[in-house]
Amino acid sequence: MTSLRVTPAHWEGRTRLYVSLANGQHVAWYDSGGSVEGESPVDQPDEPDDPAEPDDPADPAEPDQRGARGTAEAGSEPSGGPPGAVPDNGRTGGPRAVRGASRGCAGHISLVFERYRQAVLSALAPHLTGDWTIGPPPVPTRADLARLSLHPDDDLAPNRPGETIHAEVDLPSGPPHRWARDPRRSARARLRAHQMLGAELEQLDAAGWRVLHAVPLPGGDRIDHLLIGPGGVFAVHTVPAHRLRLRIADPEVRAGRGGPVPLLRLTRRRAERACLALATAVRPVLAVVGAARLEVVRAPGDVRVIREGEASAFARLGAVHKPADIAALHALARDRRTWLRS
Repeated sequence: MTSLRVTPAHWEGRTRLYVSLANGQHVAWYDSGGSVEGESPVDQPDEPDDPAEPDDPADPAEPDQRGARGTAEAGSEPSGGPPGAVPDNGRTGGPRAVRGASRGCAGHISLVFERYRQAVLSALAPHLTGDWTIGPPPVPTRADLARLSLHPDDDLAPNRPGETIHAEVDLPSGPPHRWARDPRRSARARLRAHQMLGAELEQLDAAGWRVLHAVPLPGGDRIDHLLIGPGGVFAVHTVPAHRLRLRIADPEVRAGRGGPVPLLRLTRRRAERACLALATAVRPVLAVVGAARLEVVRAPGDVRVIREGEASAFARLGAVHKPADIAALHALARDRRTWLRS
């Protein structure tokens, strides 16, 4: 009997179960959140056949031929048809869907080696719920290929919220002075605001949204957070206002007793540059973090104003982009070279 190990991992907001050999080599994985287009449902003939094992010198172990509830036995390799199609077993007159025929399939098992089909299904039997399909892994999309070919130095996905502020916080302090104010104190306050808002935006990952932090723009400017999801693309500008009264009168913003600053104009400009780089509509967002009071005198019609704790409202926006469009835009936006034309 082939000994397989099932290990859970988080992938794109969902839980993926990896099935691996004792040496750590993955032979399959199970995504319960959705099925793969083009894959055929599981075929269950009346009597199990002996599966035909392909030539796979890297995996000499024999699988367990005992089936599990909800599993399927595969016949010989089909002579034609799309990859992953279930062959005709000669008795049913064609492939027969027993799970998900009328309701659609909710999960998919990506099988790397056909010879481990029964062993994989036996190992995953306690974890399979609802409808599911089984077949080869999906063909990589254009976004997947772009992500795999991206150089690590050009990948913006690992950027932390307030990435550029970390350098200011880590600067060595000057000689102590009685009346001198530590410049790192302001940097730490701004960093906390970026981290707080960034954590809220990252929670939208479960709803199909993707977020990039500290996107650099030519000229030394940056987009604090770029949010890409079903509801559209948003360029978020963070305004740290810890215990301050913030007054918004388009196009100026006044924090406490300070003078007016044209932050709305800057927010719009950043969204326009993102629109140029991504070739899609990008809406500006002004995010106020930590303000004691927010007063909007002249509300900006084209800029969305939110406070901390309100980022979850993006999950309720109407659908604008499909999952494939979101993946393509995210792959394009995470490439540093994309922003050179903004």
